[in-house]
Amino acid sequence: MKRVVVGLSGGVDSSVAAYLLQQQGYEVIGLFMKNWHDDSVTISNECPWLEDSNDALLVAEKLGIPFQTVDLSEEYKEKIVDYMFNEYEKGRTPNPDVLCNREIKFEVFMKIALSLGADFVATGHYCKKGEIEVNGQKVYQLLAGADTNKDQSYFLCQLSQEQLAKSLFPIGELTKPEVREIAAQMDLITAEKKDSQGLCFIGKVRLPEFLQQKLQPKEGQIVQIDKNNSVYTTPKQEGLSLEEEVVAAAKKIAYTPDMGKVVGKHQGAHYFTIGQRKGLNVGGTTDPLFIIATDVVTNTIYTGLSSQHPGLFRSALFIEKSEVHWIRKDLALKNGETMDVMARIRYRQPLQKATLHQLESGMYISFEEPQSAITEGQFVAWYDNDELIGSGVIS
Repeated sequence: MKRVVVGLSGGVDSSVAAYLLQQQGYEVIGLFMKNWHDDSVTISNECPWLEDSNDALLVAEKLGIPFQTVDLSEEYKEKIVDYMFNEYEKGRTPNPDVLCNREIKFEVFMKIALSLGADFVATGHYCKKGEIEVNGQKVYQLLAGADTNKDQSYFLCQLSQEQLAKSLFPIGELTKPEVREIAAQMDLITAEKKDSQGLCFIGKVRLPEFLQQKLQPKEGQIVQIDKNNSVYTTPKQEGLSLEEEVVAAAKKIAYTPDMGKVVGKHQGAHYFTIGQRKGLNVGGTTDPLFIIATDVVTNTIYTGLSSQHPGLFRSALFIEKSEVHWIRKDLALKNGETMDVMARIRYRQPLQKATLHQLESGMYISFEEPQSAITEGQFVAWYDNDELIGSGVIS
């Protein structure tokens, strides 16, 4: 009998994943990860780990499976929290959930599970795993979940072949309502529990307070850039090669305060992200103000009126060579090659038509339609039909 360790998070998805594996004849062990100790910056009642670990224990008891708690807060602080502070300090916006899957769930946690004699690790992610043969070698595929509203393949976009080989996603073929129905039939305590919305395994965190633990508040200016500014109407250079066109399209505009008017003050550019409109506290504008750029060196935030402001849109992005990751290494592009794909730059974004361009310096991705709020530090993932084949950190 194959042994599976399920990451029981105290939510309905992992509870049902454990039940389904049990039904399929696996020997199932439930393991809860504790990743956080500081309750001062969590929004107290929104998902404290204690309640979650208790629910996970009750589910394990109901299913009659062994249950253990592992404390990974040291690793979590080092690999996720410190990384987040560093990224925010640089003016980038990290995605802790993607990182947490790569560094904690499918790395540290997986090693613990395998040391317990597990053949596989299972999670409650809405995605599927495929298996094909390429040149006589077994190759694993990361496929979108059957529930298009809940597909979570994006969060696993940094996994490797080695990690996928040992992973199972038991609820990938189900929709969320079906999962809740199974939990209700089994009378599991998590059947009606709300989905957690916070940082991976921490619960809801007040981000500014969380960041203020390390990043000091510092007053700076909020500058509004007019949509008719000449920076948006620069004529396209003639005679550029396709490669040069893509490089030009990915280039970020270098804003300076004299390009617009000062409309307010803020407490630190590193607390804000591109595309954000809440928290600016600037009144008296005809439309909402959106952040179009931040500069942590001069501590300036640049904004534009309305979600259609030209400063929000770009038709290409760049990924550093070292940040390009292929789940399907057999499909990786060589220098000078291109590939038509579907891509997304954030979770839940509908897939967009795009082309990958592999150059010496790294990878450029050009989009058929200009994309709003391309954000440094976030992940872009690319797909071939419903298979996620690679990803990278936006530079």
